Amino acid sequence: MLRIELSADDLARIRFAAQPAPLVELKLSLMMLQRPDSAALFGRWRNGLWRLLPGSTRPLWDLVTPYRGPAFLDPVSIDLATGLEAVRAAPPALVRDGIERVWANRRETPPQWLRDLTENDSAAWQLLRRGLRDAYDTVLRPSWPEIGSLHQTEYLRYALTAAEHGVAAALTSLCPGSRLIDGTWELDAPYDRHLLAAGRGLILLPTFHWTGSPLLGTVPGEPALLVYPAGQGIPITPTPTDHDALAPVLGTTRARALRLLTDPLTTTELAHQLGISLGTASTHASALRDAGLITTVRDGRAVHHSRTPLGTALQARTPHTPTT
Repeated sequence: MLRIELSADDLARIRFAAQPAPLVELKLSLMMLQRPDSAALFGRWRNGLWRLLPGSTRPLWDLVTPYRGPAFLDPVSIDLATGLEAVRAAPPALVRDGIERVWANRRETPPQWLRDLTENDSAAWQLLRRGLRDAYDTVLRPSWPEIGSLHQTEYLRYALTAAEHGVAAALTSLCPGSRLIDGTWELDAPYDRHLLAAGRGLILLPTFHWTGSPLLGTVPGEPALLVYPAGQGIPITPTPTDHDALAPVLGTTRARALRLLTDPLTTTELAHQLGISLGTASTHASALRDAGLITTVRDGRAVHHSRTPLGTALQARTPHTPTT
Protein backbone atom coordinates (compact mmCIF):
# COMPACT_ATOMS: atom_id res chain seq x y z
CA MET A 1 0.00 0.00 0.00
CA LEU A 2 1.11 3.54 -0.74
CA ARG A 3 0.62 6.00 2.13
CA ILE A 4 1.17 9.74 1.73
CA GLU A 5 1.08 11.64 5.00
CA LEU A 6 -0.19 15.16 4.40
CA SER A 7 -0.14 17.98 6.91
CA ALA A 8 -2.54 20.93 6.69
CA ASP A 9 0.27 22.84 4.97
CA ASP A 10 0.74 20.01 2.46
CA LEU A 11 -2.98 19.93 1.68
CA ALA A 12 -2.83 23.66 0.99
CA ARG A 13 0.12 23.11 -1.37
CA ILE A 14 -1.45 20.36 -3.48
CA ARG A 15 -1.41 21.30 -7.17
CA PHE A 16 -2.87 19.62 -10.21
CA ALA A 17 -0.53 19.79 -13.21
CA ALA A 18 -2.06 22.28 -15.63
CA GLN A 19 -1.07 20.20 -18.66
CA PRO A 20 0.38 16.79 -19.47
CA ALA A 21 4.11 16.25 -19.09
CA PRO A 22 5.60 14.80 -22.31
CA LEU A 23 8.49 12.89 -20.79
CA VAL A 24 6.43 11.44 -17.95
CA GLU A 25 3.86 10.15 -20.45
CA LEU A 26 6.67 8.92 -22.68
CA LYS A 27 8.48 6.94 -19.98
CA LEU A 28 5.25 5.27 -18.88
CA SER A 29 4.37 4.53 -22.51
CA LEU A 30 7.76 2.86 -23.01
CA MET A 31 7.21 0.85 -19.84
CA MET A 32 3.75 -0.17 -21.05
CA LEU A 33 5.21 -1.08 -24.43
CA GLN A 34 7.40 -3.74 -22.77
CA ARG A 35 4.78 -5.22 -20.47
CA PRO A 36 3.31 -8.61 -21.40
CA ASP A 37 -0.16 -8.03 -19.94
CA SER A 38 -3.32 -6.57 -21.52
CA ALA A 39 -2.44 -8.15 -24.87
CA ALA A 40 -6.03 -7.97 -26.11
CA LEU A 41 -6.12 -4.18 -25.67
CA PHE A 42 -2.49 -3.18 -26.16
CA GLY A 43 -1.21 -5.96 -28.45
CA ARG A 44 -1.83 -4.20 -31.76
CA TRP A 45 -0.51 -0.91 -30.35
CA ARG A 46 2.67 -2.61 -29.16
CA ASN A 47 3.24 -4.52 -32.39
CA GLY A 48 2.74 -1.39 -34.47
CA LEU A 49 5.17 0.69 -32.41
CA TRP A 50 7.87 -1.98 -32.35
CA ARG A 51 7.85 -1.84 -36.15
CA LEU A 52 7.94 1.97 -36.24
CA LEU A 53 10.49 2.82 -33.55
CA PRO A 54 13.79 3.88 -35.14
CA GLY A 55 17.12 2.40 -34.13
CA SER A 56 18.02 5.63 -32.33
CA THR A 57 15.62 4.64 -29.53
CA ARG A 58 17.50 1.41 -28.75
CA PRO A 59 19.58 2.94 -25.90
CA LEU A 60 16.38 3.74 -24.00
CA TRP A 61 15.84 0.04 -23.26
CA ASP A 62 19.01 0.16 -21.16
CA LEU A 63 17.21 2.64 -18.89
CA VAL A 64 13.51 1.76 -19.04
CA THR A 65 12.16 -1.64 -17.98
CA PRO A 66 8.53 -2.82 -17.96
CA TYR A 67 8.08 -1.52 -14.41
CA ARG A 68 10.94 0.86 -13.68
CA GLY A 69 12.74 3.89 -15.07
CA PRO A 70 15.10 6.46 -13.50
CA ALA A 71 13.62 9.63 -12.04
CA PHE A 72 15.92 11.95 -13.98
CA LEU A 73 14.44 10.69 -17.27
CA ASP A 74 10.96 12.21 -16.88
CA PRO A 75 10.86 15.69 -15.33
CA VAL A 76 7.50 17.45 -15.29
CA SER A 77 7.68 20.03 -18.09
CA ILE A 78 5.30 22.05 -20.25
CA ASP A 79 6.77 20.79 -23.53
CA LEU A 80 9.31 18.36 -24.93
CA ALA A 81 12.11 20.90 -25.44
CA THR A 82 11.91 22.13 -21.84
CA GLY A 83 11.82 18.55 -20.60
CA LEU A 84 14.89 17.55 -22.58
CA GLU A 85 16.79 20.52 -21.16
CA ALA A 86 15.75 19.47 -17.64
CA VAL A 87 16.99 15.93 -18.29
CA ARG A 88 20.37 17.31 -19.36
CA ALA A 89 20.53 19.53 -16.28
CA ALA A 90 19.82 16.67 -13.84
CA PRO A 91 22.32 16.56 -10.94
CA PRO A 92 25.03 13.92 -11.48
CA ALA A 93 24.10 12.21 -8.21
CA LEU A 94 20.49 11.80 -9.39
CA VAL A 95 21.65 10.36 -12.72
CA ARG A 96 24.03 7.92 -11.06
CA ASP A 97 21.44 6.83 -8.50
CA GLY A 98 18.78 6.31 -11.18
CA ILE A 99 21.04 4.11 -13.31
CA GLU A 100 22.17 2.10 -10.29
CA ARG A 101 18.56 1.43 -9.26
CA VAL A 102 17.59 0.19 -12.71
CA TRP A 103 20.62 -2.13 -12.89
CA ALA A 104 20.63 -3.22 -9.24
CA ASN A 105 19.20 -6.70 -9.87
CA ARG A 106 21.02 -7.46 -13.12
CA ARG A 107 24.04 -9.70 -13.27
CA GLU A 108 25.71 -7.84 -16.14
CA THR A 109 27.24 -4.39 -15.87
CA PRO A 110 25.67 -1.30 -17.51
CA PRO A 111 26.76 -0.65 -21.11
CA GLN A 112 29.57 1.80 -21.73
CA TRP A 113 27.31 4.64 -22.85
CA LEU A 114 25.55 4.65 -19.45
CA ARG A 115 28.88 4.76 -17.67
CA ASP A 116 29.81 7.65 -19.94
CA LEU A 117 26.54 9.37 -19.03
CA THR A 118 27.50 9.40 -15.35
CA GLU A 119 30.83 10.96 -16.38
CA ASN A 120 28.98 13.79 -18.18
CA ASP A 121 30.18 12.68 -21.62
CA SER A 122 28.56 14.92 -24.24
CA ALA A 123 28.23 12.15 -26.85
CA ALA A 124 26.34 9.96 -24.37
CA TRP A 125 23.97 12.80 -23.55
CA GLN A 126 23.37 13.46 -27.24
CA LEU A 127 22.57 9.77 -27.69
CA LEU A 128 20.00 9.94 -24.91
CA ARG A 129 18.48 13.19 -26.16
CA ARG A 130 18.02 11.83 -29.68
CA GLY A 131 16.51 8.60 -28.38
CA LEU A 132 13.97 10.44 -26.25
CA ARG A 133 13.06 12.86 -29.04
CA ASP A 134 12.64 10.13 -31.65
CA ALA A 135 10.63 7.97 -29.25
CA TYR A 136 8.29 10.88 -28.50
CA ASP A 137 7.83 11.59 -32.21
CA THR A 138 6.91 7.95 -32.84
CA VAL A 139 4.91 7.02 -29.74
CA LEU A 140 3.19 10.22 -28.59
CA ARG A 141 3.28 13.08 -31.07
CA PRO A 142 0.46 11.75 -33.32
CA SER A 143 -1.93 11.46 -30.35
CA TRP A 144 -0.68 14.39 -28.24
CA PRO A 145 -3.73 16.62 -28.96
CA GLU A 146 -5.99 13.84 -27.64
CA ILE A 147 -3.81 13.43 -24.55
CA GLY A 148 -4.02 17.17 -23.93
CA SER A 149 -7.80 17.10 -24.22
CA LEU A 150 -8.09 14.15 -21.83
CA HIS A 151 -5.81 15.92 -19.37
CA GLN A 152 -8.01 19.02 -19.41
CA THR A 153 -11.07 16.86 -18.74
CA GLU A 154 -9.35 15.28 -15.74
CA TYR A 155 -8.15 18.68 -14.54
CA LEU A 156 -11.67 20.09 -14.63
CA ARG A 157 -13.12 17.01 -12.95
CA TYR A 158 -10.71 17.42 -10.05
CA ALA A 159 -11.31 21.18 -9.79
CA LEU A 160 -15.10 20.84 -9.82
CA THR A 161 -15.04 18.04 -7.24
CA ALA A 162 -12.76 20.07 -4.97
CA ALA A 163 -14.97 23.15 -5.32
CA GLU A 164 -18.19 21.25 -4.61
CA HIS A 165 -17.09 18.59 -2.11
CA GLY A 166 -13.65 19.61 -0.82
CA VAL A 167 -10.04 18.53 -1.37
CA ALA A 168 -10.43 15.19 0.43
CA ALA A 169 -13.22 14.09 -1.91
CA ALA A 170 -11.28 15.35 -4.95
CA LEU A 171 -8.18 13.37 -3.96
CA THR A 172 -9.97 10.10 -3.28
CA SER A 173 -11.97 10.41 -6.51
CA LEU A 174 -8.75 10.25 -8.55
CA CYS A 175 -7.92 6.67 -7.58
CA PRO A 176 -10.85 4.33 -6.92
CA GLY A 177 -10.59 2.70 -3.51
CA SER A 178 -8.20 5.30 -2.07
CA ARG A 179 -9.06 7.00 1.20
CA LEU A 180 -7.90 9.91 3.33
CA ILE A 181 -7.66 8.88 6.98
CA ASP A 182 -6.34 11.27 9.64
CA GLY A 183 -4.33 13.20 7.09
CA THR A 184 -2.88 10.12 5.39
CA TRP A 185 -3.87 9.35 1.82
CA GLU A 186 -3.90 5.58 1.37
CA LEU A 187 -3.76 4.16 -2.16
CA ASP A 188 -3.87 0.51 -3.12
CA ALA A 189 -0.54 -0.61 -4.58
CA PRO A 190 1.39 -3.90 -4.83
CA TYR A 191 4.24 -2.40 -2.79
CA ASP A 192 4.60 -0.73 0.61
CA ARG A 193 5.77 2.84 0.75
CA HIS A 194 5.17 5.63 3.23
CA LEU A 195 5.92 9.24 2.35
CA LEU A 196 5.93 12.06 4.86
CA ALA A 197 5.29 15.08 2.66
CA ALA A 198 6.68 17.36 5.38
CA GLY A 199 5.54 20.62 3.79
CA ARG A 200 7.04 19.95 0.35
CA GLY A 201 3.60 19.76 -1.27
CA LEU A 202 2.26 17.36 -3.87
CA ILE A 203 1.69 17.57 -7.63
CA LEU A 204 -1.05 15.43 -9.17
CA LEU A 205 -0.50 14.22 -12.72
CA PRO A 206 -2.80 11.87 -14.66
CA THR A 207 -1.36 9.49 -17.25
CA PHE A 208 -3.27 7.93 -20.12
CA HIS A 209 -1.09 4.97 -21.14
CA TRP A 210 -0.11 3.43 -17.80
CA THR A 211 -2.66 0.97 -16.40
CA GLY A 212 -0.74 -0.08 -13.29
CA SER A 213 -0.97 1.27 -9.76
CA PRO A 214 -0.27 4.94 -8.89
CA LEU A 215 3.40 5.90 -8.92
CA LEU A 216 5.15 8.27 -6.53
CA GLY A 217 8.19 10.27 -7.54
CA THR A 218 10.40 12.20 -5.16
CA VAL A 219 13.35 14.44 -5.97
CA PRO A 220 15.18 16.33 -3.20
CA GLY A 221 14.00 19.91 -2.94
CA GLU A 222 10.99 19.34 -5.22
CA PRO A 223 7.31 18.66 -4.45
CA ALA A 224 6.38 14.98 -4.47
CA LEU A 225 4.76 13.81 -7.71
CA LEU A 226 1.80 11.42 -7.73
CA VAL A 227 1.17 9.96 -11.18
CA TYR A 228 -2.07 8.02 -11.45
CA PRO A 229 -3.72 6.13 -14.34
CA ALA A 230 -6.68 8.10 -15.70
CA GLY A 231 -7.24 6.58 -19.12
CA GLN A 232 -9.80 4.03 -20.21
CA GLY A 233 -7.26 1.22 -20.24
CA ILE A 234 -6.70 1.34 -24.00
CA PRO A 235 -4.05 3.06 -26.13
CA ILE A 236 -4.72 6.66 -27.15
CA THR A 237 -5.17 6.99 -30.90
CA PRO A 238 -5.24 10.17 -33.01
CA THR A 239 -8.59 11.76 -33.76
CA PRO A 240 -9.46 11.66 -37.49
CA THR A 241 -8.59 14.83 -39.39
CA ASP A 242 -11.18 17.62 -39.19
CA HIS A 243 -13.04 15.98 -36.31
CA ASP A 244 -14.71 18.27 -33.77
CA ALA A 245 -16.52 16.57 -30.90
CA LEU A 246 -18.48 19.77 -30.21
CA ALA A 247 -20.12 19.78 -33.65
CA PRO A 248 -22.78 17.13 -32.91
CA VAL A 249 -23.78 19.07 -29.78
CA LEU A 250 -23.71 22.70 -30.92
CA GLY A 251 -23.73 22.36 -34.69
CA THR A 252 -20.68 22.79 -36.90
CA THR A 253 -20.81 26.59 -37.23
CA ARG A 254 -21.47 27.30 -33.55
CA ALA A 255 -18.72 24.88 -32.55
CA ARG A 256 -16.32 26.72 -34.85
CA ALA A 257 -17.46 30.05 -33.44
CA LEU A 258 -16.77 28.93 -29.89
CA ARG A 259 -13.31 27.67 -30.91
CA LEU A 260 -12.52 31.00 -32.60
CA LEU A 261 -13.28 33.04 -29.49
CA THR A 262 -9.94 32.40 -27.84
CA ASP A 263 -9.67 36.18 -27.99
CA PRO A 264 -12.69 38.56 -28.15
CA LEU A 265 -14.10 39.12 -31.63
CA THR A 266 -16.68 41.52 -32.96
CA THR A 267 -19.69 40.18 -34.82
CA THR A 268 -18.16 41.42 -38.07
CA GLU A 269 -14.84 39.65 -37.34
CA LEU A 270 -16.65 36.48 -36.37
CA ALA A 271 -18.72 36.53 -39.58
CA HIS A 272 -15.58 37.07 -41.67
CA GLN A 273 -13.66 34.20 -40.06
CA LEU A 274 -16.63 31.86 -40.32
CA GLY A 275 -17.40 32.88 -43.87
CA ILE A 276 -21.07 33.68 -43.13
CA SER A 277 -23.26 36.77 -43.25
CA LEU A 278 -23.35 39.33 -40.45
CA GLY A 279 -26.95 38.44 -39.59
CA THR A 280 -26.19 34.71 -39.39
CA ALA A 281 -23.17 35.36 -37.20
CA SER A 282 -25.33 37.44 -34.86
CA THR A 283 -27.88 34.62 -34.64
CA HIS A 284 -25.23 32.06 -33.75
CA ALA A 285 -23.70 34.42 -31.19
CA SER A 286 -27.12 34.92 -29.56
CA ALA A 287 -27.60 31.15 -29.27
CA LEU A 288 -24.18 30.71 -27.66
CA ARG A 289 -24.88 33.62 -25.31
CA ASP A 290 -28.26 32.18 -24.28
CA ALA A 291 -26.50 28.91 -23.45
CA GLY A 292 -24.05 30.74 -21.18
CA LEU A 293 -21.06 29.93 -23.37
CA ILE A 294 -20.16 33.48 -24.41
CA THR A 295 -20.75 37.03 -23.20
CA THR A 296 -21.43 40.08 -25.35
CA VAL A 297 -20.31 43.62 -24.60
CA ARG A 298 -21.24 46.65 -26.72
CA ASP A 299 -18.54 49.26 -27.34
CA GLY A 300 -20.06 52.09 -29.35
CA ARG A 301 -21.30 50.58 -32.59
CA ALA A 302 -19.18 47.43 -32.19
CA VAL A 303 -20.28 44.30 -30.32
CA HIS A 304 -17.52 42.15 -28.79
CA HIS A 305 -18.02 38.47 -27.99
CA SER A 306 -15.91 36.52 -25.47
CA ARG A 307 -16.03 33.00 -24.11
CA THR A 308 -17.29 32.51 -20.56
CA PRO A 309 -15.48 30.13 -18.17
CA LEU A 310 -18.14 27.54 -19.04
CA GLY A 311 -17.48 28.00 -22.75
CA THR A 312 -13.74 27.70 -22.22
CA ALA A 313 -14.19 24.55 -20.15
CA LEU A 314 -16.47 23.00 -22.75
CA GLN A 315 -14.12 23.55 -25.67
CA ALA A 316 -11.15 22.37 -23.61
CA ARG A 317 -12.90 19.12 -22.73
CA THR A 318 -13.77 18.19 -26.29
CA PRO A 319 -11.08 17.23 -28.84
CA HIS A 320 -10.69 19.05 -32.11
CA THR A 321 -8.22 18.31 -34.88
CA PRO A 322 -8.48 20.90 -37.67
CA THR A 323 -7.65 20.16 -41.27
CA THR A 324 -4.08 21.05 -42.17
